[in-house]
Amino acid sequence: MRVLCAFPEAMPSSNSRPPSCLAPVALFLALLLHLSLSSQAGDRRPLPVDRAPGLKEKTLILLDVSTKNPVRTVNENFLSLQLDPSIIHDGWLDFLSSKRLVTLARGLSPAFLRFGGKRTDFLQFQNLRNPAKSRGGPGPDYYLKNYEDDIVRSDVALDKQKGCKIAQHPDVMLELQREKAAQMHLVLLKEQFSNTYSNLILTARSLDKLYNFADCSGLHLIFALNALRRNPNNSWNSSSALSLLKYSASKKYNISWELGNEPNNYRTMHGRAVNGSQLGKDYIQLKSLLQPIRIYSRASLYGPNIGRPRKNVIALLDGFMKVAGSTVDAVTWQHCYIDGRVVKVMDFLKTRLLDTLSDQIRKIQKVVNTYTPGKKIWLEGVVTTSAGGTNNLSDSYAAGFLWLNTLGMLANQGIDVVIRHSFFDHGYNHLVDQNFNPLPVDRHTLSSTDGITMWPGEQVLIRGPSILLLSDFFFFFLNSSSASGNVL
Repeated sequence: MRVLCAFPEAMPSSNSRPPSCLAPVALFLALLLHLSLSSQAGDRRPLPVDRAPGLKEKTLILLDVSTKNPVRTVNENFLSLQLDPSIIHDGWLDFLSSKRLVTLARGLSPAFLRFGGKRTDFLQFQNLRNPAKSRGGPGPDYYLKNYEDDIVRSDVALDKQKGCKIAQHPDVMLELQREKAAQMHLVLLKEQFSNTYSNLILTARSLDKLYNFADCSGLHLIFALNALRRNPNNSWNSSSALSLLKYSASKKYNISWELGNEPNNYRTMHGRAVNGSQLGKDYIQLKSLLQPIRIYSRASLYGPNIGRPRKNVIALLDGFMKVAGSTVDAVTWQHCYIDGRVVKVMDFLKTRLLDTLSDQIRKIQKVVNTYTPGKKIWLEGVVTTSAGGTNNLSDSYAAGFLWLNTLGMLANQGIDVVIRHSFFDHGYNHLVDQNFNPLPVDRHTLSSTDGITMWPGEQVLIRGPSILLLSDFFFFFLNSSSASGNVL
């Protein structure tokens, strides 16, 4: 494979376009970040070329790479996405029918979409229609409460390929929703810092909207069920989950399942601990619920979605694998690089920080291989900074270095799937902002959804199904039909 590219040594002006080969070079860097290719690489020599107006100097880089001996082959869903249940709390779930959001998500398919996060274990399903909506006169919430099915009938469009519900939401709706979300964001932050979480009600209609978004976007939905509903003997209370399973089956929704989120934090969050053995029994119970339901008898099951593998967490994983290691299709864990309350831009460049992930991978692999050698391992929920992220840092170009390092390291060490937290809305680690624009936030107005160029920190845009991933650092372009590719 030969890649030719001219790189400017100075940032271009705002109306300049990035080099046409920026994306493939970025993909190359991500996948090869932790590989030694000195024996395979050919000449890599900078060649000076004539200066162009507006640029100090250009350098030509020639890369010759052998593609005959791949180190790993990545899953076609290697890069996947997460949505946090907080979007029920702040109302953004009702806007997942947005044509622009669906277009952005389609550019990232094929991929998994995990619906889970800190509020997973406070989520309760009710097979009821939404409460009666207010019929009062215009007021702060008038349009939101009377927005039937959360889309204006005249704006509804059916996707010609899939028959999906897609809408162009009126500007007044989006403005009111952003105001509502800003107020709710403060409530959610207070809950997070105090570790006191309120219950969330997921209605049948809300589940319909969630599935519509995933299905129309070409994403496979993984639904994380509430594991904190407990019986007096500390076994899992599956009544709400069973109701959700039956409803989903009646609608023939193709969903994979998971139980809980970071069970190692249950004592802090709820005052009730669940050890690995008990969690394993809960997964076996969930498997027994799925088997009699025809559409889910062979549905995939993932877990236990533990947090950073410290000593107590490794003990939990060990107990879980001993009891239910054969029950899950992939073993999952989460990783966070930086404490979001103490962070500065230079933190993103510390090699000591970059290397923390490699150590965690080894710890997880050691436990998994003890009980189920060869079992797939997923990094399910990766964020640059905790506590919802840091504004103008974790959602900016600076965080791209950590993200690029993460992709290369995981691919190199054989991790099957990595799920990015979060696609939309939650905190400052997301990929799309509340104006439905890809991040990093640009300095210009994005006026089209059909294709925009991108220069780090300036403009971003999507170009149909050719996008493999949308990151804080670069767009990586790859034909979706060959998304399952080799790590060189």
